[in-house]
Amino acid sequence: MPKKHISCYFSDQMSPRLMASIANQGSKHTAQSLKAALLMKCHRPATLIILWMFLLVVMALSPLTAHAEKSELDTAATPAATAVPADNQLIDPFGRQTPRSTIQGFIKALSANDAPLASNYLDLEVGDNSVETVRQLRLALDTGGRIDNEIQLSNEPSGNLADKLAPNLEKVGTITVDEQVIDIILVRKTAAHGNQYWQFSAETIDSIKQADLSLRKTLVDKYTIDALKDKDILGYSVADIVAVLALALLCILIAYTVIGLLYLISKRLYPIVRNKPLPIDAKVILPLALVITSMLLYEVMVYAGVSVTVREPVNRIKDIVGWFAFTWLLLRVVDAIFNRAERQSYRRHQTERVSILSLLHKLVKALLLILASIYIFGSLGFDLTTGIAALGVGGLALALGAQKMIENLVGSVMLVADQPVRVGDYCRFGEFEGTVIDIGIRSTRLRTLNRTVVTVPNGEFSSLSIENFTSRDMFHFQHNLYIKRNADATTLEAFINGMNDFIAQHELTNAEWNQVRVAELRQDCIVIEIRAYVNASGGILEFYDKQSQLMIEMLKQVEHYPVEHALPTTEMIIETTTTASAHRVPANVVK
Repeated sequence: MPKKHISCYFSDQMSPRLMASIANQGSKHTAQSLKAALLMKCHRPATLIILWMFLLVVMALSPLTAHAEKSELDTAATPAATAVPADNQLIDPFGRQTPRSTIQGFIKALSANDAPLASNYLDLEVGDNSVETVRQLRLALDTGGRIDNEIQLSNEPSGNLADKLAPNLEKVGTITVDEQVIDIILVRKTAAHGNQYWQFSAETIDSIKQADLSLRKTLVDKYTIDALKDKDILGYSVADIVAVLALALLCILIAYTVIGLLYLISKRLYPIVRNKPLPIDAKVILPLALVITSMLLYEVMVYAGVSVTVREPVNRIKDIVGWFAFTWLLLRVVDAIFNRAERQSYRRHQTERVSILSLLHKLVKALLLILASIYIFGSLGFDLTTGIAALGVGGLALALGAQKMIENLVGSVMLVADQPVRVGDYCRFGEFEGTVIDIGIRSTRLRTLNRTVVTVPNGEFSSLSIENFTSRDMFHFQHNLYIKRNADATTLEAFINGMNDFIAQHELTNAEWNQVRVAELRQDCIVIEIRAYVNASGGILEFYDKQSQLMIEMLKQVEHYPVEHALPTTEMIIETTTTASAHRVPANVVK
C-alpha cells in the first residue's frame, strides 16, 4: 500500500492535543501506522455494560467516530510532508472533501467539546473569535437547527449540482430562531495547495451572529436531574440520551393509544356502514405507531432542545427504526391481502390458486426484507456494491442451473392467471384425457378414464393445446339414420320435415343449430343426418343421459312414418360337389 503524506496547513488552528500528537509521531506516517493507530484507539476496554437498546446507537455512531479519528490521525503528519495522489488532489486533513463528511466531522468535534478543531469547519474572517463563534453556532443548532438527513447530504466532492445554487454552495439544513429561518450553507474553498474543501459559509455565520441567541434553558435543561448533568457516554451527554429515550417512549405510547382508539372506533362503525367486518387486523397498530413515531421524533427532539451532537446520530437510528417499522407494517398488509385472497379462492372452489398465492406471498415478503436490509445497511455506511454484484452473479448462476424449475414455476403462474383448466375440469391434451385433480407449483396431475394419474410439468402443460370439455355450455348431437330405398320421394320429404319439427321443438335442444337432411344416397340405403345442440352445463355425464333420451324419442318418432331402417346385407354362395349350379341364399346380418 503506497504511503500517503498529508499536508497540515491549518496547524496554527489545531488543538494542543493534536499538536502534541504531531510532535510525538514525527513527520512520516505510513498508511499501515495510521491504520494501526486507528485500531488501537477504537478497541478500548469497556468500562460499562451497555443495554441492548444502545447497540443500534453505537452502530449508527461508528461512521462518525471513525471519520473524526481518521481526521485526528491525519493531522498528526508534518506540514513538510506532502504527497500528491494520482488525481493531483490533496487529502484534506479534517475530512472536509464532501458536504456529508464536513457535517460529520463538525458534529464529532462538537461532541468532543473541541472548539479549536470545530473552528476548522467554519469560514471565519480575520479577527473572529473562533471559540465564541463555535459556541453560537452550536447553540443555534441545539435550539432550532434542522440538518438534512445524512442520505440527502451529498457525498461528492462537487456537492449537489442540481440544487439550483452556485456550484460552490451547498444547502444542508435550516435554523429557526424566533420565526426567522436561516439557511445552513456550506461553501467550497480552495487552499493554497490547490485542494478543495467545504466549510460553513461566512454568510450563515453572520446571520447567526445577528440573530438574538441569548442563552435560554431548553426543556432538557429544565427537567434534567443534577446527577445526570455533565455525564458522558462515548462522548455523548447522558442527559440528552435519557431525554431521547423518554421522548421516544412517550411518542410511541401516544401514537399507539391514538391509533388503537381509532381502530376500535373503525371496527365498530365499519360493519354498520359496509355490512361486513373491518378487513384490517389489529396487528398493524404497533408498526404503524412506530412509523408515526419515527416521523415525529426529530421535531420533538428539536422542540425539547436535545443537543445536535446527540440528535443527529439519533436521527439516523430513528430512520433505521422507521424503515424497520415500515417494513413490518408492509409485511402485515401483505399477510392480510394474501390471506384474504386465499380465503376467496377456497370460497370460490379455486383451490389451484392457493399454492401459487402461497409462493407469491413468500416471494413478496422476501423481496421486502431484502430491500429494507439494503437501505438500512446502506444508511449505516456499509458499501453494498460488491455484495449486490455477488448476489447478481450468484442469482444468474442459480437461474442457469434451475432453468426447468423456473420454467415450471412460470408455467404454473400462467396456468393460474390464464385459467385454461381448473381443478375438477375434464380436458384433453396431447395423447392424454382425464380430470384435473391438482395444479401445483411444479406440475399438474390428471386422473384418466383408466383411473391412472398422469403428472405433467407445468412448463410443458402450459405450452400444449388443451381442450377443456367442462367449459362447454352445450354439446353437439350428430347421428345418422339409414332408411331403405323402397321409400318414395313424397314419404321421404314428409319424414324429413316432421323430424325437423321434432328436433326444433324438443325440450333438450336449442336454436343454435337444428337440422335434419339427406346426407347421402347409397345403393342400399338413404342416409339421413340429424344435427342439434343439447344444453348440458353439468358436464359429460349429463350430456350422455340427455343424448340417450333424445335418441330413444327420435326412434319412436320414426315409427310414425312408413319407412324402414336399412340393415347391412350380405350374400353367401354355397357350392356342392353333386350339382354344378350354385344356390344363392340371402342372409340379413345385423351389424
